[in-house]
Amino acid sequence: MANTESPSSRNSAVDCATLPSLVSSFIDTFVDFSVSGGLFLPPDLDPDPVSSPLQTVFAQPRRLIAIGDLHGDLPKAKKALRLADLIGPDDRWAGGSATVVQVGDIFDRGGDEIKLLYFFEKLKREAAKAGGLVITLNGNHEIMNVDGDFRYVTPEGLREFEKWAVWQCVGNSMKKMCDGMDENVVFKDLFDGVPDEFPRINKEFQNGARARFAALRPNGLIANRFLSKNQTVVVVGDSVFAHGGLLQKHILYGLDRVNEEVRDWIRGVKEKVANQLVRGRNSIVWLRSFSHELAKDCDCSMLEHVLETIPGVKRMIMGHTIQSDGINAICGNRAIRVDVGMSKLCGDKFPEVLEINEHSELRVLTSNPLYFKGYEASSRASKNDGLGSLIPEERPRQVEVNA
Repeated sequence: MANTESPSSRNSAVDCATLPSLVSSFIDTFVDFSVSGGLFLPPDLDPDPVSSPLQTVFAQPRRLIAIGDLHGDLPKAKKALRLADLIGPDDRWAGGSATVVQVGDIFDRGGDEIKLLYFFEKLKREAAKAGGLVITLNGNHEIMNVDGDFRYVTPEGLREFEKWAVWQCVGNSMKKMCDGMDENVVFKDLFDGVPDEFPRINKEFQNGARARFAALRPNGLIANRFLSKNQTVVVVGDSVFAHGGLLQKHILYGLDRVNEEVRDWIRGVKEKVANQLVRGRNSIVWLRSFSHELAKDCDCSMLEHVLETIPGVKRMIMGHTIQSDGINAICGNRAIRVDVGMSKLCGDKFPEVLEINEHSELRVLTSNPLYFKGYEASSRASKNDGLGSLIPEERPRQVEVNA
């Protein structure tokens, strides 16, 4: 009697030996779509972005936009990007050859953290194809989460990571059903080495906390895929960017070295990273020496010495410390502070961004309806003044663009 048993009934696994990469790619796209809020990531022009060296110094672009802390608020991030015409109504890159620097703190205090990571990854790829550039920096909240410090996490943020873990496990199970699948695209146990319980987190959110730890610990899936692409400091034209700021010791340490060592720690290649870089009040991501709201509390002399050690740099641009009166400058426009507290759970202020043109002229773009609407406001300022009387006690001249 002929054997009528089908191959699939004899073996529950599917033979994917001839097309494992295609199946794996499909599953990854399915999972990405499910956890990102419905995004399809375009192809990455860099074949191995995680291993490619991080670039620290970039030429002056025709248009440079600085965006402050976003703290888990995707709608406000999109409003900030639209202020500068960087995305269109379809949320796709519309900034052409512009360069964008987001100064860190995508994490904590909001529930769209993973969605923000995916959205900026999408913009990075779209911008690269159009000749533009999107740079994301590490802030203190990125570092805290890689360290497993969840003090500023919200319930919404934990739920988002719990959902992410469910979809990762679904995708992983689908891959395991496929014979011939590359073992490098399948993980054995997402929660291997993850604590069973996190103190100070309610029982109902423990699964979310475990998922968050698994994702963001050094060499975690999200840490490796997204955060390892972040710089900690960049120089773009005549501006240097850091989340909290830079001291001379950081410059002497070497900016390229800073980026590589922080990245190696995030990837799990390096067991530790120097505290002076990412921990403590005088580290790059925690410093507030140049961001106190009152100008008299800022050390302009120290700033001058720091900037003198970076060839060609005129100013330092930083986030980290909320400026209640919006984007402003001190120390003769040598320190520009761009954290305006725009995220819903961290001030819920009107989005603002800083724009620098190819002639190194600066202006603030705001959605605040209280300020003058029209380009005449910025054109009346003396070119020698840059942002003019941009000190914390005075509101800068504004250009408003409806979000």
